[in-house]
Amino acid sequence: MQVLFRFGSANACANERPSGWKKSVDLEYTESVKIFADRRYYSGGGSLIAMTEKARQAMKCMLAMQRHSWEQGVCAQALFEAGREDLWIPMAYDAIKRQSTDGRLAMPGSNAAVSDPAANGEVCLRAFEVTDNPFYLMGAQRMLNYLETAAPRTREGIICHNTVSFEEGFSPYQLWIDGLYMVPPFLAVMGKVSEAAKQIKGYIRHLFDKETGLFFHIIDTADGRFVRQKHWATGNGWALMGLARVIEAAEQNGFPAIRDELSDFLTRLLHSMLKYQLADGRFHDILDDPESFVDGTSSMMLTATVFRGILKGYVSSSFRNAAETAFLTVSEKVDEYGLVHEVCGCPDFICQGTSAEAQASFIMADAWREKLSYSSGKQ
Repeated sequence: MQVLFRFGSANACANERPSGWKKSVDLEYTESVKIFADRRYYSGGGSLIAMTEKARQAMKCMLAMQRHSWEQGVCAQALFEAGREDLWIPMAYDAIKRQSTDGRLAMPGSNAAVSDPAANGEVCLRAFEVTDNPFYLMGAQRMLNYLETAAPRTREGIICHNTVSFEEGFSPYQLWIDGLYMVPPFLAVMGKVSEAAKQIKGYIRHLFDKETGLFFHIIDTADGRFVRQKHWATGNGWALMGLARVIEAAEQNGFPAIRDELSDFLTRLLHSMLKYQLADGRFHDILDDPESFVDGTSSMMLTATVFRGILKGYVSSSFRNAAETAFLTVSEKVDEYGLVHEVCGCPDFICQGTSAEAQASFIMADAWREKLSYSSGKQ
């Protein structure tokens, strides 16, 4: 593998205020005004858009939350997709300033995460494209270098989720379906589309339940035992959003076979999830367990995927009503402070509560809904 950059600590004091910084005007948006920036339309979104009042409140609340590496990544990605350059670039900057010496982004505390830090990778790359500051490209490249040369892998080369097992009696060689969002999209935007597809196929091989058409949550690949053999709704939502981003990167990088194969699989997963959709558009936390609590995060992940997929042409418009129903329901769960309620809650994600990823997925759903609405209005 060609390594583009090799140097010391990511936390060097150079570039405390990066050169090439572009400060955006912090616009006050209204639902009646559609604002699209005159700049390149990135794969993930990138264009400045109008935000609904509730999404703006959710955004402010999200920025007040403490965040682990994956939360920093998905929150920055949400702001990128909403076009908030004034926010996602500083988040990319801080992810690099807190990059571990081995290349993992946004690592201020625990050293166990392997795939989660990669959730920060795309915004670092996009920050370089906006600012032309190599600080950001170097941060993205170090993250890629870690994944390619240092990250622990299963026997067939699929990147593990952590360096340790959090459950006694299991090995560290685990795959969590969450990782389909963390690693493959970053690999794909860094030009490693075939490797991204290989990683996705590994998740499918180990975690996809052909009987239900849904993903299980966690498996120990060392002996094939499931650590959590549940059809976790949010986990399937992570998978949808990860698939969408790789599909778009495959399209942009000239991999039509990968694009088509993953688009077909995404449609299959959508159909399977929607079999369990409640009348108000949400899901039970365990999709096929009606005794589990009702969750809004997974429905926002599905909604964001549907709206962006319709806009970009790989999801049928027949899914739009299901997404719209979910969006309207979850919008009513946003309180006066911007907290999105009745979602799979941190820190353990085993009961109803609040979470940074719920805030982020609501912002994503809002952003792609606004973009789709604007596009439909132009036609």
